[in-house]
Amino acid sequence: MQIRAPLPSEIEPIRQFLCANGWEHRIGSPEWFSLLVANSQRVAVAVVAGEVVGFARGITDGLSNGYLSMVVVAPEHQRKGVGAALVRLVLGEESGITWVLRAGRPDAPEFFSKLGFNLSSAAMERQRE
Repeated sequence: MQIRAPLPSEIEPIRQFLCANGWEHRIGSPEWFSLLVANSQRVAVAVVAGEVVGFARGITDGLSNGYLSMVVVAPEHQRKGVGAALVRLVLGEESGITWVLRAGRPDAPEFFSKLGFNLSSAAMERQRE
């Protein structure tokens, strides 16, 4: 398994992977998704035998604040360290960055707490239209 930055040729396979794993409402057209990835400062893909099995992306200023926007792992590859490896690559080594995320899926708080995230009552949100 490879955990790394995606190659340009993998952007559409990543989009298709996300569609197949319940994220079609967040990724838009191929053109829109390509821009979404290009505008994300930190992007990681998990690949097994040439097949995309995981994806994560984050947005950060690289100094103080970061937002972990998306972490998706194919069901058959979950609970094998893939998601943790994706998150670690996106977060990087900078210990001074406060990372936030929306943990909306039922098992998300348990998963992210193992990676050092804590529940917070300080976050506010302005929903998109």
